[in-house]
Amino acid sequence: MHACEPGSIDTVPLPDESERTLIDKSLFTLPGAGRTLGVLLVFALLQAACVVGQAFGLAAALTNLWNGQALDAQATLLAQFALCFVGRQAIVHVQSALLDGYAHERTAELRTKLLKRVFDSQSHMVREHGTAKVTSSVLEGIDQVESYLAAILPKLIGVAAIPPIVLVAVFASDWVSGVILLVLFPTIIFYMVLLGRQAQEKAADQYETYNVMSNHFVDTLRGIEVLKVFGASKGYGARIYEVSERFREATIDTIKIATLSGMVLDLIATAGLAGVSIMLAFRLMDGSIGLYAGLVALILSPEYFKPIREFASDFHASLDGKNALVAITAMIADEAQPHVECDVPHWTEHSTLAFDQVGFAYPDVLDDGSGADNAGQAAGTQVLHALQGASFAVEGFAKVGIVGASGSGKSTLANLLGGFISPTEGAIRIDGAEVADLRQTGWQSQLLYIPQDPYVFHATLRDNIAFYTPEASEQDVLDAVAIVGLDGLVDELEDGLDTVIGEGARGLSGGQAQRIALARALLDERRKVLLFDEPTAHLDIETELEMKMRMLPIMQDRLVFFATHRLHWLDTFDWVIVLEDGCIAEQGTPRQLLDGDGALSRLCMHAKRGEAS
Repeated sequence: MHACEPGSIDTVPLPDESERTLIDKSLFTLPGAGRTLGVLLVFALLQAACVVGQAFGLAAALTNLWNGQALDAQATLLAQFALCFVGRQAIVHVQSALLDGYAHERTAELRTKLLKRVFDSQSHMVREHGTAKVTSSVLEGIDQVESYLAAILPKLIGVAAIPPIVLVAVFASDWVSGVILLVLFPTIIFYMVLLGRQAQEKAADQYETYNVMSNHFVDTLRGIEVLKVFGASKGYGARIYEVSERFREATIDTIKIATLSGMVLDLIATAGLAGVSIMLAFRLMDGSIGLYAGLVALILSPEYFKPIREFASDFHASLDGKNALVAITAMIADEAQPHVECDVPHWTEHSTLAFDQVGFAYPDVLDDGSGADNAGQAAGTQVLHALQGASFAVEGFAKVGIVGASGSGKSTLANLLGGFISPTEGAIRIDGAEVADLRQTGWQSQLLYIPQDPYVFHATLRDNIAFYTPEASEQDVLDAVAIVGLDGLVDELEDGLDTVIGEGARGLSGGQAQRIALARALLDERRKVLLFDEPTAHLDIETELEMKMRMLPIMQDRLVFFATHRLHWLDTFDWVIVLEDGCIAEQGTPRQLLDGDGALSRLCMHAKRGEAS
């Protein structure tokens, strides 16, 4: 028996989306946040000391000059001002470098965890959140989070540490100015919280609308050919326009709140500075305050408001990063399909694989008219059964055909066999021992998967062919090239096997990409399980028949699953599984099924009628 143990899943704290506070509490739960915040606090205190030091030095120098002292006599005070000014800039520079490094480390960890969850989720994450949202989170979202962490942490500590120290210095110079600043501080905080919460709600709505628009656009783009065939492209274009309009309106609402917030803060800060200036002017004229004390209070007043205004400005600018962090942590913490790792032996001629009433169902997506996906949110949500009650058993090195019309469940069964999705019902057994699914390291390490459109990496032709076997010799690669019929392509290329292909480099036809995938399989003799999912569906019949002759040698001494709707492959298979409407209609040897009057015979009859017409 195989020992199966639940796999460990790294998780990160999940923010409560309903708790839309001004300060993102999840920041304090990030790894290394405590140490980084401690260092930032020290930097903030040093900045406050520099602010006070340069204010006292500049005020004393100006007062002495007003009283008629020589300029050279102020060298020490001016040096104090210059030293504090330069020291403040140096602290900001070091702080920025520290935050950039910290933000880069944290976002690199987030990207790694997110990519791991994308692959471990067996496409559940993509179905749940949408292709565009997952893609934008990996590419743009992580960068937004990095900018968010680098910008908001020092401003947050600055608001907490710098104004109190500046206020104490103002009180020490002029208690009236200190009272004015002290009274205005809670007023600013109140409006920051009030407008900040509204801005965050609007930004969250904008972010969700953006994801809906992206998912609509990507889904429509991927299915544009089908939409054109059925004349539905204009209708989907109108839907994209409607969603785009909702995104535009959400964006304008967010900009309105951000602009209003900035105006209110500027107004309060300006009123505070005006109040301090007017009071100082009257008291300077009546002699109740000295010039030195008045200058200190006047110089420090803008520095009192500066951290608050910078925090408010960066808060609005970094809301996309905050929302991206919420979305990414939610996706990372999604454990809808926990992984169970099992011990799977190496496949041999005596190994067995059995499916017992295996099924798979997708959650039905309910549309509430808002354009957002609500899969699984309503109680009793319906499910879409892509495969039901599949039972079969295979042994040793056999060629198993999976045939059926389009939409019959072939790809779903192929995905289950490849471990790309987990069954929602039934049991899978390898050598008599039950496994939760085929997403097992021991199974996938001996599996070769060749889909309709094999991926061609941006690398040399040699590296693409030897992707699974980088240790392959030059002669091994050339032999594989000759067997799969790529020698003509190699002769055409100026640099031969060293020509860079894929992703913006030299383009390849569908048949050439399939040959590269076959060459990969041919080189890797350690993998004894082959899974083909409609590998020739987009090829013309002449190319397909020629590719068929290239594939047959690769299938020897291996367990082969071959999903196809092209029935000329039947003479290749040892066993055939025929699917209809997500169920196994019949199974057996090709000769047994063709001699009967079942599903395979009907498929052949329909195929012949199609050719005749």
